[in-house]
Amino acid sequence: MTERWTEADIPDQTGRTVLVTGANSGLGLRTAEVLAGKGARVLLACRSAERGAKALDIVKTAAAGAEPELIPLDLSELASVRAAAASARELTGDALDVLVNNAGVMATARGRTADGFELQFGTNYLGHAALTWLLMPALRGGTRARVVTLSSLAATGARIHLDDPNGDHRRYNAAAAYGQSKLADQVFAVELDRRLRAAGSDVLSVAAHPGYTATGLGSGMARSYSNPVVRSLIAGGHRLGEILFAQSTRIGALPQLYAATADDVEGGGYYAPRGVGHLRGHPAAVPTLTAARSESLGSALWDLTAKLTGVTPDPA
Repeated sequence: MTERWTEADIPDQTGRTVLVTGANSGLGLRTAEVLAGKGARVLLACRSAERGAKALDIVKTAAAGAEPELIPLDLSELASVRAAAASARELTGDALDVLVNNAGVMATARGRTADGFELQFGTNYLGHAALTWLLMPALRGGTRARVVTLSSLAATGARIHLDDPNGDHRRYNAAAAYGQSKLADQVFAVELDRRLRAAGSDVLSVAAHPGYTATGLGSGMARSYSNPVVRSLIAGGHRLGEILFAQSTRIGALPQLYAATADDVEGGGYYAPRGVGHLRGHPAAVPTLTAARSESLGSALWDLTAKLTGVTPDPA
């Protein structure tokens, strides 16, 4: 890996098919746009039909190969996840080369998914885990396929409450709930790769995070407070922080683009900005969190996820 790996280093993606969740804005849109420009056929999985259509037009303009397509996907509703997976398998003929689990909500006010899960855990983690399992037949049919799942700096210091993942028995904390969901993403990525290796599969599973990037997600933190004064102060501080310190989505998307395309990516790896604290900079391989390397936690989360989603794990 060069110290300043950029989009220019991405190999030709002609002939490869990529599905990106949350491709209507931010990191997802940038990822879809870049990969389409490198020749990949990109499937944009988006919740909003209107924003998805606008993103599709942008990606079409950038596309250097096959025309991109839109797939409706609401990760907060397992019925939608199942429908999206079925659509993707049909569109790809069960030959998907890259799945980028990018979409997410951040530090929202307490809420529930359509299936009754805490909103952040259900959307950021359970929806993506179920989608990944449901798409495994297509990934096995791909060439040198890989799954890239986005974690976050917020996973550092977070805890997964296996006995109470939806926070039914503790006071709700928006930031802690977000941290749990992103740690779960990282644990899942490593556990998936562990099981793929045991099954003798050539599909890779890796994790990535964008550092401190101006994606707009952080605005949800302010909305999670009921006091209007506190809400205004937090929103203002967040905007100022992004202006002064955050990097652009163009740079922030590089770790997941690297994870999705670079030849030296290793299964179970974690890719993030190489700068101080992994806040900014060009991508580098960084150590996974201790919790993500725990086989007992990975196995327990795997089993809990199957129980909660009702989706049969693949690989089992």
